[in-house]
Amino acid sequence: MQKLVFFVGVAGTGKTTVAEKVADRMPCAFLDRDTVGGRFVERFLEMNDLDPNDRDSTFYKENLRDLEYDTTKDICIENLRAGQNVFMISPFTKELKNQQWIEDVLSASGKTKDEVDVKVVVVTLEDINTQRQRIEERGTERDTWKLDNWDSYETRVDFVPTINWDIPKNHVHIFDNSGELTEQKIDQLQSFLT
Repeated sequence: MQKLVFFVGVAGTGKTTVAEKVADRMPCAFLDRDTVGGRFVERFLEMNDLDPNDRDSTFYKENLRDLEYDTTKDICIENLRAGQNVFMISPFTKELKNQQWIEDVLSASGKTKDEVDVKVVVVTLEDINTQRQRIEERGTERDTWKLDNWDSYETRVDFVPTINWDIPKNHVHIFDNSGELTEQKIDQLQSFLT
């Protein structure tokens, strides 16, 4: 049975790192939305004399966000159609709330829930201070807005997003990525996925 796994969570929780560790053990198409659309978004923002690292402004959300997510979705669909396991990495906040979204992905790939095992790994941290520390430590320019506007950003953070997809409750795993990412933690996560 094919696997379609979403690694979701807010910035700084370690979604990509966790997904990479599991991908070392499970062959998959690895689709990080930042990688899929990042260069195009940066160029588009520069052409409009805007900050190429912006991912939080109204302009980005109204004009570019859905392009990144929809392109990642289309690549996911192609890989499902080709019989690949797929790991999807990004917050997917809006998509998780839309019950029809996952149905459309499966339908467009020509697959059903009997053929594709859909699971969601929500990567969390124990507190907001750990999140800020990790964002500071990774030192990417893309996080500048978050850090400069932390008080505003902090009030919008929801470590566990709303998930309205029609999948079994036991197909959603809350993964606390606080502390060291040990082999034992990856073992448990791999067991959940398989």
